[in-house]
Amino acid sequence: MTLYADALEPLGHAVRVVLAEKDVNVEVCFITEQTKPEDLNDLNPYGSLLTLIDRELVIYEPQVMMEYLDERYPHPPLLPVDPVSRANNRQIRQRVMKDLYSHIGALQGRNEVAANNARKSVRDNLTAIAPAFSQQPFFLSPELSLVDCCLMPLLWRLDYYGIRLPPAQCKALLQYAERMFARPAFRAALSPEERAMRAR
Repeated sequence: MTLYADALEPLGHAVRVVLAEKDVNVEVCFITEQTKPEDLNDLNPYGSLLTLIDRELVIYEPQVMMEYLDERYPHPPLLPVDPVSRANNRQIRQRVMKDLYSHIGALQGRNEVAANNARKSVRDNLTAIAPAFSQQPFFLSPELSLVDCCLMPLLWRLDYYGIRLPPAQCKALLQYAERMFARPAFRAALSPEERAMRAR
């Protein structure tokens, strides 16, 4: 199994967290637009860098990657067993994508007005859901799930993106983030570039 990924891209980081949590033997190749293999353009019709290759199977959509890995390597499970809980998990991840990840382009761009608007949206959305982090050990779940795997990389990047959460209102969320960052699988999934984001 081979994963091609950008060393800084948060969704690729989420996929690597899933791989590390499941202790999957995978070759991770960090690439850029300038260094990506030519045949990757033939394998990935969208031309995006993030691509998972498992024998004859090629996956280029991160959420599909994560669900495939959970089914292919069922232990530890990162999706609930029953259909209702699985649907809820998918819906929460969809909201994470729309409410949080949708702003990453602006956060990384050069338009400071757009970046400031994106910072405010991410800060407001995280502040709104912060109380939920006090209810269970993981986000709306007693067990680690794919939702947590999606949230970890974004929370790791908050300082890097210049996003400051209000400490009093977001205490439970910030404590959750530190617990997630301490997980061995999360540490193992970090690229050198990602480690440098929070270098002390």
